[in-house]
Amino acid sequence: MEFVEVNIQGMTCGHCEKSVTEELSKLNGVTEVVADHTTGKADVSMTEFVPELDIRNAVSEAGYEVTSITVH
Repeated sequence: MEFVEVNIQGMTCGHCEKSVTEELSKLNGVTEVVADHTTGKADVSMTEFVPELDIRNAVSEAGYEVTSITVH
């Protein structure tokens, strides 16, 4: 299983977390998303590799910007 931490600029509330979670969850291979506006991060678990560009585009679709992605 793959795991990445996504730093996101602009999340300020629970609705923001929900929007990011919904968009990232649509990606093939993503099994779990835990977004937290207080830290500005989303932890994403995947069963297979998801390209960084796909993650960035999903967060952008939710209305926010990825500042960095860290693979764990």
